[in-house]
Amino acid sequence: MSSCKVVVVGAGLSGLYTAQALRAAGVDVILVEARDRLGGRILTAGEDGTPAEDGFDLGPSWFWPMMQPAMAALVEELDLETFSQHSIGDVVFERMSRERPQRLSPTTENQQSMRIVGGAATAVRALASRLPPGSIRLGTTVTAIALKENGVELVLRTSDGADSLLRADRVVAALPPRLLEATVAFSPAQDPAIAARWRNTPTWMAPHAKFFAVYDRPFWRNEGLSGTAQSMVGPMVEIHDATTSSGKAALFGFLGVGADRRASVGFDALKRECIEQLAKLFGPEALTPRATILKDWAADVLTATAADRTGGDHPTAGNTSWVCREWDGRLLMAGSETSPLEPGYLAGAVEAAKLAVADLLSRIASN
Repeated sequence: MSSCKVVVVGAGLSGLYTAQALRAAGVDVILVEARDRLGGRILTAGEDGTPAEDGFDLGPSWFWPMMQPAMAALVEELDLETFSQHSIGDVVFERMSRERPQRLSPTTENQQSMRIVGGAATAVRALASRLPPGSIRLGTTVTAIALKENGVELVLRTSDGADSLLRADRVVAALPPRLLEATVAFSPAQDPAIAARWRNTPTWMAPHAKFFAVYDRPFWRNEGLSGTAQSMVGPMVEIHDATTSSGKAALFGFLGVGADRRASVGFDALKRECIEQLAKLFGPEALTPRATILKDWAADVLTATAADRTGGDHPTAGNTSWVCREWDGRLLMAGSETSPLEPGYLAGAVEAAKLAVADLLSRIASN
């Protein structure tokens, strides 16, 4: 049986931040991730939909420096380059199927959303580079966590089905509470109120799907369009320019079609509907993308549970009581949804991680 001081479960932005901050403080830490890649809901992909170092963000992509100082500070700390989300030009509004889309000129400026050069996964790689070889275990799922005398014991299952045990003083759960409740058995069990809170906390992105159409050039810009559109018709309800900082042209949209219908209709039919909608909104050149990508987060079992197939509410900030009394000090929550500020966002992941690290280091110092 292997052991360490702290186990961090989940190698998304929060888990990576937590692990590297603890390591920098001299804490022996192991980071466990069920996926075969780092990043969690951060997924920057190429035209083929597979991870790439310069591509399109199939998960979160934006942050707002003025409203989210923690994320802005992390970008500065990691020395990452950023660029503004393209918003110059008219927006298109589609109200009814029997009406032509309306072209509108924005009269007010919203808080400027920013993107990371190369994609959000650039931040993931930068944080991972601070961890020594052997401290990250990919393709490893935590199936159970039990309280033991002076610590915790985790049951780990690798992709080949083999189980092993890992002992630690404490564990940091850096994944959505709903996913944690659905996939990990606790002994002793969390009390019903805590379990219900986990179960009832929406996982951001989990019910959603994003469709990307990649083009040879951002033709809509030449027509004075920003690439932004809103639709009450669908299948996409919100569309934006997804062109990368390196000039790879694309449009993307959030689908307003529910998870069950997406599954029944299938990718090919959804692809046709989305391309037809883009042509209606931005012109006939949208009919011939060079590539398309559809990421359905509701179909990702390492993100979504059955409860995520409906709804789509954003998590809301609440009280800080995320574990029951028996687990206090042994289990710390650091998923973005648990953050008291910006829950669900990239900034929420950083905020939650910082709180967990400060709490854990304080407890270690007091022992």
